[in-house]
Amino acid sequence: MEERPLWAPWRLEYVTGPKGDAGCIFCDAAADGGGEMVVHVGERTLVLMNAYPYAPGHTMVAPRRHVPSVTDLDDAESLEFMALTQRTLRAAREAFSPDGFNLGINEGKVAGAGFADHLHLHVVPRWGGDVNFMPVVAGTKVMSQALDSAREALRAAF
Repeated sequence: MEERPLWAPWRLEYVTGPKGDAGCIFCDAAADGGGEMVVHVGERTLVLMNAYPYAPGHTMVAPRRHVPSVTDLDDAESLEFMALTQRTLRAAREAFSPDGFNLGINEGKVAGAGFADHLHLHVVPRWGGDVNFMPVVAGTKVMSQALDSAREALRAAF
C-alpha cells in the first residue's frame, strides 16, 4: 500500500506547543469568562471545545474550581456538572444529529488525562461509520467539521 500524507496543519500547534507547566486550560477559560474555545460558562462549571478532538463536536465539561477528582466536588458543583453535561448532550444532538455519544472522565495521568489536575468530562458525538478504515489502516482520524464551526453550532443550540 502506498503511503500518502494527509494535510493536517492544525496539529503543528499541538506538536510544537507548550508542554508540562503551561497552565490549566480550564482555569484560564473560567478566569477570562470565555475565550475562543468556550461554548458556555455556568456559575460553577463550563463547557469548552476540545482543541484536539476525537470527533467533530468533541467538548469537555469542567468545574470552574481547580479540582482533580469527582470526589472533590461539593454538592452544588456535582449537580451543575451533571446538569451541564445533560445540556451539552441536548445541544450536541440539536447541532450535529449524532447517532450516539462517548462520555468519559480520565482521572489521573495514568488513566489518560491530559490535564490530570483539573477534572473534566469528555462529550464525544459519534455517528455510524465515523470510525472507519482510516484509523485502522492509515492511523489517521478524519475530521469532517472545523472547530469554530462546531463551536458556533453548539453555542446556538445552547
